[in-house]
Amino acid sequence: MPRKKALLIGINYYGTKHQLNGCINDAMNIREYLVQDHGFSPAQSDMVILTDAPENRGTPLEPNGANMMAAFRWLVSGNNAGDSVFLSYSGHGSQVKDPDGDRESGFDDTICPLDFESHGQLDSDTLHKAIVSPMNPRTRLTVLFDCCHSGSAIELPFVYRPNSAGQVNLVDNVKQGISLATSAFNLLHGGFSATKIKDAQALIGGAQSFFASLHHQGGGPTNENGLGEENFVEDWKNEGKDIWMFSGCADNQTSADTSIAGAATGAMSYGFIKTMRENPNQSYIEVLQNTRQLLAQKYQQIPQLSVGGEYDLRQRVSL
Repeated sequence: MPRKKALLIGINYYGTKHQLNGCINDAMNIREYLVQDHGFSPAQSDMVILTDAPENRGTPLEPNGANMMAAFRWLVSGNNAGDSVFLSYSGHGSQVKDPDGDRESGFDDTICPLDFESHGQLDSDTLHKAIVSPMNPRTRLTVLFDCCHSGSAIELPFVYRPNSAGQVNLVDNVKQGISLATSAFNLLHGGFSATKIKDAQALIGGAQSFFASLHHQGGGPTNENGLGEENFVEDWKNEGKDIWMFSGCADNQTSADTSIAGAATGAMSYGFIKTMRENPNQSYIEVLQNTRQLLAQKYQQIPQLSVGGEYDLRQRVSL
């Protein structure tokens, strides 16, 4: 029988100037969701939860850097074809100077273990080598990162980035661009005037901006699915790993630690679970769209979807 296993990490950084409130709750909420809705076992042999709750201090379940790296090794080991693996992280995310020169921003994304001030952050290159590279290519790994600067946190080679307005539907963008261009043509049909020409130019300019938005930010044109290729020094794209990552925001954004219905939570963790529970049969692109629409009611952050290969984003989410 295919196995299900999960690693859930939530760090509140209790008693520090970096303290957050909802990250441990995120880990517990995702635990409940995976067990109740997707048949994951809560047994520690199948599900490991690292938090900085007081009872975990000084144990292997404390989310310091060494324990997190050990947990990543457990997560990626012993997986077989058809297994389903889930990884979530809720805590601080940051950025460090990019040593490779392959990031346009000049920075690599990072996540922050409990002891990051003394032992350093875990950068995206380290995370890719620990999580992505060792993964069985026929095991599906779903990743949910609810932290700042998380868009490229594990350096997956392909990304579907919504534009600044949060538009994530490639087909709709094409239709809107064509509609604007058609409206400009129809406006001029039957005679020209200064007003008509000015209005038509505005419509054409709008159409051009829509078509320009179909190009990945810094990664060249997207494919027919709207998936853009990332640029890394390493040849990550030929690894062909079945990995799907939902992240709470773009590389240059922050991710909200908030309170919903009186309980502290991360906005992305809440949005992902709510979206999936409302309709478990959605495709990957639909989950991205609907999570974005939910968060857009209150937050500026734009969720991202990164993928280990050029896969069809219209396939149903499988956990």
